[in-house]
Amino acid sequence: MVKKKRRKRKVSRKKKGFLVVNGKLQITNVLVLVLIISILTVQVMNWLGKYSSSDNNNVNTAQISDATKRNFINQILPIAQSEQKKYQLLSSITLAQAALESNWGESQLASQYHNLFGVKSNAADAQMMTTSEYVNGQWITVKAKFATYKDWNASIEAHTQLFVNGTEWDQGHYRTVLAAKSYQDAATALQKQGYATDPEYAKKLIQIIQEYKLNKYDKVSAN
Repeated sequence: MVKKKRRKRKVSRKKKGFLVVNGKLQITNVLVLVLIISILTVQVMNWLGKYSSSDNNNVNTAQISDATKRNFINQILPIAQSEQKKYQLLSSITLAQAALESNWGESQLASQYHNLFGVKSNAADAQMMTTSEYVNGQWITVKAKFATYKDWNASIEAHTQLFVNGTEWDQGHYRTVLAAKSYQDAATALQKQGYATDPEYAKKLIQIIQEYKLNKYDKVSAN
């Protein structure tokens, strides 16, 4: 009798993946992936946070007189225009950012530590303070260490150098801000590049510039 050869059954092998194995979703791996994404998101926010700022000291801007605001502008105008001559950073942007970030020079960070732009730092002389940041669609209060300067001029010079030299991970990060020919474009570029967490940051800068006609100071001589 001739024995018939049995055909070997082909075993269908399902492809295995990180999230799906044999057609089943791997909950543990999904949770690991979500955790990794969350950690990376926090890290990116921390990186941006080192070079960004927000409302630092809860000063009520409405209580600051118009005379105080105009005096603040006059105090920092010479250095703002000097920086524009050297690096093409519009004076109106420097003035508006300084006003917005420091509550017209009245915040504790600005008045005591001469930090006009809420720049964070891990330096030995950095000061731990509370700040408001916009995260996941809401404002939260956090603590952070902020840079200190000898005077407002030093703060403005450091602010300009951030735009000139970029961040640790991207030397050209703020190149579009320097290249902007109008304050509207510069303000939009600042928000796009994540200078601050406030979703209305560009709008607020533009409002300050227009209310106090700060763009008139952008016309400076090259000499």
